[in-house]
Amino acid sequence: MNKDRANKIKLEYLWLDGYETPNIRSKTKYLNLTNIDVDSIPEWGFDGSSTMQAPGGNSDCILKPVKVYVKDYDDYFINSSYIVMCEVMNSDGTPHHTNSRSILSDVAEKYSQMNMWFGIEQEYVVMDKKTDRPYGWQDKGFPRPQGRYYCGVGGDNVVMRELAEEHAFYCNVAGIPLCGTNAEVMLGQWEYQIGTSGPIDICDDLWVARYMLETLSELKGTYITLDPKPISGDWNGSGAHINFSTQYMRDNGGEEYLKHICSSMGDNHSDHIESYGVGNEDRLTGDHETQHISTFSYGDSDRGASIRIPPSTSISKKGYLEDRRPAANMNPYSAICKIMKSVCEAEKEITSKQLSV
Repeated sequence: MNKDRANKIKLEYLWLDGYETPNIRSKTKYLNLTNIDVDSIPEWGFDGSSTMQAPGGNSDCILKPVKVYVKDYDDYFINSSYIVMCEVMNSDGTPHHTNSRSILSDVAEKYSQMNMWFGIEQEYVVMDKKTDRPYGWQDKGFPRPQGRYYCGVGGDNVVMRELAEEHAFYCNVAGIPLCGTNAEVMLGQWEYQIGTSGPIDICDDLWVARYMLETLSELKGTYITLDPKPISGDWNGSGAHINFSTQYMRDNGGEEYLKHICSSMGDNHSDHIESYGVGNEDRLTGDHETQHISTFSYGDSDRGASIRIPPSTSISKKGYLEDRRPAANMNPYSAICKIMKSVCEAEKEITSKQLSV
């Protein structure tokens, strides 16, 4: 065997394209590398005119590696396959205008002293490629109404458990803190939870987890939809609830403090909705465990509210909050950027008032 060939590793470069709802793109490079770290992996390029990121006459965009993950489900490059998360840069080395990660990095640096933590609950629906309907649904008609599918057990209640568990396993092997899964309210719908992590890590991890789920589903004759409302009618939509806290919220909090944080997020409701996913108006109807898109509310243990205050936080007056508005297809870099700005500015307001009293 050729020694160079034997030592090659596989690097799958991932980036986000320029569509309104960003899609994951990937291309693969095979290299002889001994050190597998961001500093050792070379930058690469791609045709931005094919991804809504550049005109044809000046189409070169640069891929800048920012994080590396092990890909443990590669049958050909066993123990030598890696996923490389990248930022998109202009040819002059500046961040591309679609580079939402770079924007979040600046915001995260500005509010780093707040030490914000995040957890994301990503819902999705497994679709059958043959029928373009949720996996487990008959070709025509509908399954029985919702009720027994959520956290269900048994082949008449749950489908694609194997995919959900494979995905959880390989994410954790890759270093992604996927901490839970469950079947969701609609047949064929699942959820996984990631976190707790800082703002950049949680977003990188979610995008790579989405990629891994998509590529694992390719092997089963299925695909994944993050459409906020994949099936119209009396069926649940798919969200990506974001749990968040600051150091002060975890350690101190207080009833007045929590009310101020929630109210301030309500003041910026429309601005947040703009970053919470395309088509979210079809999901946020006021039914199926949502608040209407035009209304903001918060409440203890209220899954019909915009912001849910969990029982532990409600009792101790400190802890974390859950933003239930983001859709499954939201770009986490953009969504978490909005949350950081609203929460951190509100916290500075309320804590400065308390100090002046």
